[in-house]
Amino acid sequence: MKNRIAVVLFALLPILMFAPKHAPAQEPSTGARKVVTRVTPQYPNIARRMSIQGNVRVDVLVAPNGAVRAVEVKGGHPVLADAAQNALRQWKWEPAAHETHETIELKFNP
Repeated sequence: MKNRIAVVLFALLPILMFAPKHAPAQEPSTGARKVVTRVTPQYPNIARRMSIQGNVRVDVLVAPNGAVRAVEVKGGHPVLADAAQNALRQWKWEPAAHETHETIELKFNP
């Protein structure tokens, strides 16, 4: 049994060593664009009554002129996600040569 495991690990080692760490076409932006206008999300009343708190992670597609083109929630409670999306649609970034994806994480604490 130990020999089988050793053989499998030995066979997989070169594959893992030379496999690419990430796919460059799918790599998100590192947030290089500066936020010019930031709108604080409204904490939903229902979330306050239910003591819902946490983080919402969002991918924002920003146009070259700095306006938000699309907002996609990547994680977080749905009630909080709606508030995050509404606020992020109003954010503005500094202009750039091309559109970018910005990953934003908003924290909601009552």
